[in-house]
Amino acid sequence: MATGGEMGAVGGAEDTPLDTVQGLQHEIELLKSKISQEREKLRDKSLPQVAELANVMSIEHLNIKIRRSLKGHNAKVLCLDWSADKRHLVSSSQDGKIIVWDAFTTNKEHALSLPTTWVMACAYAPGGQAVACGGLDNRVTVFPLTETEEAPISSSRKKVVGTHTSYTSCCLFPGSDNQILTGSGDATVALWDIESGAVLQTFHGHSSDVMAIDLAPGPNLNLFASGACDNTAYLWDMRTGNYVQYFEGHSSDINSVKFHPSGDAIATGSDDATCRLFDLRADREVAVYSKEAILFGVNAVDFSVSGRLLFAGYNDYTVNLWDTLKCERITVLYGHENRVTSLKVSPDGTAIGTSSWDATIRIWA
Repeated sequence: MATGGEMGAVGGAEDTPLDTVQGLQHEIELLKSKISQEREKLRDKSLPQVAELANVMSIEHLNIKIRRSLKGHNAKVLCLDWSADKRHLVSSSQDGKIIVWDAFTTNKEHALSLPTTWVMACAYAPGGQAVACGGLDNRVTVFPLTETEEAPISSSRKKVVGTHTSYTSCCLFPGSDNQILTGSGDATVALWDIESGAVLQTFHGHSSDVMAIDLAPGPNLNLFASGACDNTAYLWDMRTGNYVQYFEGHSSDINSVKFHPSGDAIATGSDDATCRLFDLRADREVAVYSKEAILFGVNAVDFSVSGRLLFAGYNDYTVNLWDTLKCERITVLYGHENRVTSLKVSPDGTAIGTSSWDATIRIWA
């Protein structure tokens, strides 16, 4: 028969794991608060203050107008992406179609049907020879755009590369036509090999639906950022599958994430009606772009080629232009008749493409 001392020891052993977990959680919170205190000590000036000290000139009125309207979808347009040739773009819609457009002439070059109606994501391959899409079918599908005599361009030539356990919310080609990176409602990001359909890497870290991904510019193509419904943005290394940094600050879902052209910062757009700029070197938030009058969520953000302007598409049908240094709103672009779902600056920076629930795509310049 066990003695009282032995019974106590057994009981103590049972309590330990829970105590340890709670103790560790408490320790994590303490370390987090210490880190944020240290960060605050180093934060001597805000970005607008630095801009003022450097006598940065204000940006005067910009004459940006709608130059083209692309009409052809029969339902909400959910995503668009520019081709590297700066002329073509691909769009995906709730009508179950992806359309490849010539943005100069507004002609439709290809229209491809999908088995699912809600196509949430689309991307143009860097070589311009393929487009990819994904949506509520949980899949990522690639369509070749090269025509041969035996195989004309059609929906039947599609290749299902891979399947997530929840919807595919975003996709991009990471500098290669042979791989594709996808974000999903299953809280993961996955890197796929297009030819074999194999998962090359899975990225776990978010605790809720991943809504946006963006590849770092320039030489370091192994780095990408993701934004999710857990209100955080993560920075990942494609080679290891681990996150390098993460940024908190938003109070609601992050719908869009975009690298600054320098590669040293990321901008995020959120349902909390703000855009934020996080600096990778300072490892913290350095700017918030918001106004009391703005109540609607941000669905899409992108930078001008210089990085001085931040374009943001909102649920109140507008596109706002922000001065990234002064944190001031420069102007508001009106033209869509429903919420703006996607916004991309063309590769040469001369035009902006926006898509909307009003079933149109607008080209601004």
